[in-house]
Amino acid sequence: MVRCPECAVEIDLDEDEVDEGEILNCPECEAELEVVQTHPVHLNVISEDDDEDDEEDEEEAEAEGDDGDLSEEAVEDEEEDFEE
Repeated sequence: MVRCPECAVEIDLDEDEVDEGEILNCPECEAELEVVQTHPVHLNVISEDDDEDDEEDEEEAEAEGDDGDLSEEAVEDEEEDFEE
């Protein structure tokens, strides 16, 4: 038996039935929980802020290009500025 770290409701989990890294939802508050330890079972809340930060980081990386450099269009714009 383990408690939800968000709402403290008891969740019936057997340490042999879950894997480390597995994502579960609390049946009471519906918080996303990650199994961080299996013997004994320990859960951490996956905060929505972390998910939003990850999405923002991905969007920024896509805007800059895969290697973090400026996009080709931005480089071309800079080259035109130097030619003038």
